[in-house]
Amino acid sequence: MATKKVEIIIPPKPAHFVGDGFRVHNFIPSVKQLEMKRMDPFILLDYNAKFHFNGSEIPRGVGVHPHRGFETVTIAYQGKVEHHDSSGGGGVIGEGDVQWMTAAKGVLHKEYHEREWSKTGGIFQMVQLWVNLPAKDKMSKPQYQSIKNSEMNKVDLAENGIIEIIAGEYKGQVGPASTFTPLHLMNAKLKAGGKAAFEFPSHYNTAALVIEGSIIINSSEKASANHFILFENKGENFTIEASEDSIVLIMSGEPINEPIYSHGPFVMNSREEIMQAFDDYNTGRFGYMED
Repeated sequence: MATKKVEIIIPPKPAHFVGDGFRVHNFIPSVKQLEMKRMDPFILLDYNAKFHFNGSEIPRGVGVHPHRGFETVTIAYQGKVEHHDSSGGGGVIGEGDVQWMTAAKGVLHKEYHEREWSKTGGIFQMVQLWVNLPAKDKMSKPQYQSIKNSEMNKVDLAENGIIEIIAGEYKGQVGPASTFTPLHLMNAKLKAGGKAAFEFPSHYNTAALVIEGSIIINSSEKASANHFILFENKGENFTIEASEDSIVLIMSGEPINEPIYSHGPFVMNSREEIMQAFDDYNTGRFGYMED
């Protein structure tokens, strides 16, 4: 098995607000090396790095908006988020939990700081991923998976730390998330000096985001908090070693290899399908929600 080398390490771009509740650094799609096609099936990654929100009686967030053609995955590191959608999905995403919403043929949804958390405020830290769907599933029925941290299988690395598996597999342990295409998504929570090895097929699009701390990749390249590591599509194995207590989001997925045509909240395979999505949204086919 050959080593999977680092292609590029990308620092965070200037942050911007999504609504008034999410202050994010966008990594996918951003620079040329991280266009949607390059990381397919991971077609968007926004990272709300640690940010302190003051308390507010009116929860901050993003009002009602539509999605079609993909899944949204929200991973909570600090803070709490509430979600509701027009297909009946919803709930609270607490620290360590994950929300996996399959928009598919279309939903309206809104997401905002959980009401009680909002009153006191505090440090807020989240990742939102968009996971592409193959053409045959883009118009399937919307679904919602609420994944508690307690439901995730965890691989104990003894004095090195733990791996929390959200989706896919690590050392024979499988994550609870159901996916439409083969992919792996997990948090490596490593103690200072802790090391973990990973193995994914060479053609899978593979990356890592340093959530906390700093790491050394393949015993040579360093990456600190809020940096994104893109791996080459060659080789299968890589290692990360924590220079200090660290949390690293690891993602690897088989590319769908179909045309990607995106516009705003819709990701389809052609311009005609995007136009149809707007028409369906404007004529109420996504359901109804109060803002």
